[in-house]
Amino acid sequence: MVPDNITSAKLTGRRIIVAVTGAIACYKSCTLVSRLAQAGAEVTVLMTASAERFVTSLTFQTLSGRPVYTSLWEAQENFDAQHIGLARAADVMVIAPASANTIAKLAHGICDNVVTTVATALPRETPVLLGPAMNAEMWANPITQQNVTTLREVLGYHMVGPGTGWQACRTEGAGRMSEPDEIVEAIGGLLG
Repeated sequence: MVPDNITSAKLTGRRIIVAVTGAIACYKSCTLVSRLAQAGAEVTVLMTASAERFVTSLTFQTLSGRPVYTSLWEAQENFDAQHIGLARAADVMVIAPASANTIAKLAHGICDNVVTTVATALPRETPVLLGPAMNAEMWANPITQQNVTTLREVLGYHMVGPGTGWQACRTEGAGRMSEPDEIVEAIGGLLG
């Protein structure tokens, strides 16, 4: 479903970073990027190496119509510190799926890939929206919950989900990435 007129008006011309990390839910991020592009947003996709194991960068390049960043070491558009340029230009950063690994890295300031480095370089006023995706046991893990609390309370990150239901590990529970339309709606709310 293409975003409604109200949501499209909020997204048109906005610079949105969609960061994709290693979880089976990466396939949902394809729809997310497509919905944002259809609404008129300028979408820049960042991918971790683990995310590239699930979906290719070519898919996201085609859907967004823009270069995809998979490394800190390859300049796509600028030859300066591109992670700083990307961070400064963003109106919002969405990390979906946000794996337990990435949530832990963000909570502890570990900048060892393009996603965590750009997120850490964002100006404090730029909203970050996480769409967690992981196994129910991983989501319920006290360390994961502590990391989520740190991201919310210390850095002011926002969350959408996770949802509850069938998981790739053949169980049911909390940890499913929210549906792309829910995430688009949450982005619209942040950009108000």
